[in-house]
Amino acid sequence: MTVSTRRIKVWDLPLRLFHWSLLLCVAGAVISIEVADNIDWHQRFGIAVLTLLVFRLLWGIVGGQHARFANFLRSPASILGYVKRMKDEKGPAVGHNPLGALSVLGLLAVLLFQAGSGLFLSDEIMFEGPLFKFVSGEIAGFLAEAHEANAGIIFTLIGLHLAAILFYRFVKRDNLITPMLTGSKEVPAETPVQDANGGSALLGLITLAVAAGVVWFIVTL
Repeated sequence: MTVSTRRIKVWDLPLRLFHWSLLLCVAGAVISIEVADNIDWHQRFGIAVLTLLVFRLLWGIVGGQHARFANFLRSPASILGYVKRMKDEKGPAVGHNPLGALSVLGLLAVLLFQAGSGLFLSDEIMFEGPLFKFVSGEIAGFLAEAHEANAGIIFTLIGLHLAAILFYRFVKRDNLITPMLTGSKEVPAETPVQDANGGSALLGLITLAVAAGVVWFIVTL
């Protein structure tokens, strides 16, 4: 029997551009230091990542419906309840489910620490972060060690994120990638949800400009 479906708007354009831009910049940061051994480009990608993260924090307040933190933050009890009933959940998820929300927050936190801590680092030869002059040698050394250790946490969380995408695609039969490309998702016709609101491109440009201004101010102190 054919199931009747309809398409709804889920992810706004600024959020989608953020998502794929962050992926490219993180990949660029890793490749520039691990493959090319180019600290200058590593720093440029790091500052780009920081700008995108500041944008995302702001967008979590003013952005589209499913991008707003207020619409997907869940309590520990809600997350545990979702895990318990996950096998019985039917139909595609709209927006971030509780585990997805936890994944988003985790990735944002570790990436923000990584990009922020990089501003305080120096190799004492060729590179000095823009905020290195504001901390002692001991603090800079601690942040350098934490920066390196945190990279492993980032890779672990990215791996878990990819594993979750594959799980939902092949076990739950819920395609999470296409909506992040197109902004729309196909749901059963009887699903009681409507198009997501908010998240205009103009507001996204203004928010990005504010984020870039904040980061520019920080790195030129």
